[in-house]
Amino acid sequence: MRERVESAFTERFGQRPGVMTRAPGRLEILGNHTDYNEGTVLSVAVDRAMHVAAGLAPGRICTLVDLGTGSERTFDADDLAHPKKGDWANYIKGLIVEMRRRGMAVPAFRAVLLGTVPMSAGMSSSAALEMAMVLALSRLAGVELPWLEAARIGQACENNYVGARTGLLDQFSSLKGRAGSLVYSDFRSLLVENVAIPDGTAFVVVNSMVKHNLANEYNERRQACEEAVRVLQRVYPGVKALRDVSPAQLAAAEKELAPVVYRRASHVVGEISRVAQGIAALAGGDVARFGQLMFASHDSSRENFANSCVELDLLVEIARRLPAAYGARLSGGGFGGISVHLVRAEQATAYAQEVAGRYRDQSGRTAEAMICTAAAGAGLL
Repeated sequence: MRERVESAFTERFGQRPGVMTRAPGRLEILGNHTDYNEGTVLSVAVDRAMHVAAGLAPGRICTLVDLGTGSERTFDADDLAHPKKGDWANYIKGLIVEMRRRGMAVPAFRAVLLGTVPMSAGMSSSAALEMAMVLALSRLAGVELPWLEAARIGQACENNYVGARTGLLDQFSSLKGRAGSLVYSDFRSLLVENVAIPDGTAFVVVNSMVKHNLANEYNERRQACEEAVRVLQRVYPGVKALRDVSPAQLAAAEKELAPVVYRRASHVVGEISRVAQGIAALAGGDVARFGQLMFASHDSSRENFANSCVELDLLVEIARRLPAAYGARLSGGGFGGISVHLVRAEQATAYAQEVAGRYRDQSGRTAEAMICTAAAGAGLL
């Protein structure tokens, strides 16, 4: 991948790139929609990534070349006030805006991109693009960017320029991944640690092939969580976020909340509890218990948060019937995209084929199934 982006850059622009970077996509393993509620998440950076080769450009015109799709974009580096709705270049323009807002002199540049993270699937191709580009742009701007600031720039790009009110999970996962480990993120303290993945297990990712567009649905779910906090603060004055509410406290205050708001809060509060239980299960070597928590997480997505879909539900039900699976759930924002399955490693290939076959027979759709391993976080090549 490095050789492909380097040679493509050299061929297109007649010079070698000034910087090359790589940033992985991620799988969310437990902790759905908890990051913007100051909660906790277990995720993993995967061996699917965005690769970037970039260099300085004369004048003000920036050029982007995506080798994977064959698409190109050019734009004026000093004319970024008006995003083009739905344009993938917004993820890069927004980074420039946020970096300049922080006092960084981002120059005009050229970049060649090549990614292997599936688009609009729930593996955070957007954060992989953002983190690969923010590392490249900071190098071209002559700035040493702390990892947390890089993550915040990516989040601000999505919140302020793209228009999705996402949290920091995707950026944290992409930056802080480690081979053989999950990423534990606490979005109140901003503590990030690595948790060993049990030996003899593998993650199978099965893409439902239902595309999602998160902005509107994501924002509605976030608004419901914020409404829950406003109401619960009257009952429990110390509450600042759903992170501060236990399952028992939420149940006791059910009558104070609108039914839909209660269900949305139930999902988030339950997920934070499941992350804690999951870490304890892994520490005790109880992979079966961890898998059951994954199934419970998906049930809550379906029943409480309404961010699943018929196809994702089918994939998880197929997993429940296959002995090689410890657990399965949707991963990421939801509303389509991928399911992640924790399986016995020696059966992973056969399992992926079996799930895809059953899904095709029962839904009429052809799923994309892949075995993913934990990979290192973003960095310079």
